[in-house]
Amino acid sequence: MSPALPARRHAVLVKPSVAAAEQEAASLIAQLLVAGPNAVLGLATGRSMIGVYEELVRRCERGDVSFARAQSFNLDEYCGLPAEHPASFAAYMDRHLFGAVDIDPARAHLPDGNAPDGARAYEDAIAAAGGIDLQLLGIGRNGHIGFNEPGSDRDTRTRIVDLAQETRKANAPDFPDGLPVPDRAITMGIATIMKARRIVLLATGAAKAEALADALEGAVGKHNPASFLRLHPDVTIVCDPEAAHTLTPPTEMEKRHG
Repeated sequence: MSPALPARRHAVLVKPSVAAAEQEAASLIAQLLVAGPNAVLGLATGRSMIGVYEELVRRCERGDVSFARAQSFNLDEYCGLPAEHPASFAAYMDRHLFGAVDIDPARAHLPDGNAPDGARAYEDAIAAAGGIDLQLLGIGRNGHIGFNEPGSDRDTRTRIVDLAQETRKANAPDFPDGLPVPDRAITMGIATIMKARRIVLLATGAAKAEALADALEGAVGKHNPASFLRLHPDVTIVCDPEAAHTLTPPTEMEKRHG
């Protein structure tokens, strides 16, 4: 039997559209920055995050939020790609967020899988910053979070991993025609993610429904790395109706996990 969901701060927010879900995730980040301008953010990449960052850029341009005193740590990066490669996550972050807000580039961190002992250095940098206040996550179709593929242990830390073929196929559209997706990446581990004080997971689209339902209602285990989030004390799941359509109705979930 899978562990019961801890009776702490857990919420599943089903918003009426993809755009509304993205705006909700952005709002949670903005609220943190307003309450604590020195916040340490854990950031994610992927197509589902573009709308989140677009909303944060709009709020920054309006003066509603500032990144000037914040720090950020990205979940992952491909091995073997230079930062200027258009498909690197460094380029993605510059394109969609860092290049359009007032963050100090020296305080915006990505792991470096090409550097000797880059994984240890990244863990040390997160610790030196005081830990991550809010970790933003997506979920892969196979349940991966960051690049923690199925089979990843709960106690993993930042490390270099082999990417599943399914993940490489899903990410192929981000690469110029003819260029292969790297088969290795550096990623925060599950234990690294779980040390964040708060976690916000954004899931949109029908393609994420099966993995999300299994993560929230199936067994907790390494077959679906996102399922480990049920053991964290403060998690908010933000999704649209398509991603949520196979979830148990909220009243029944409360009975099951309460």
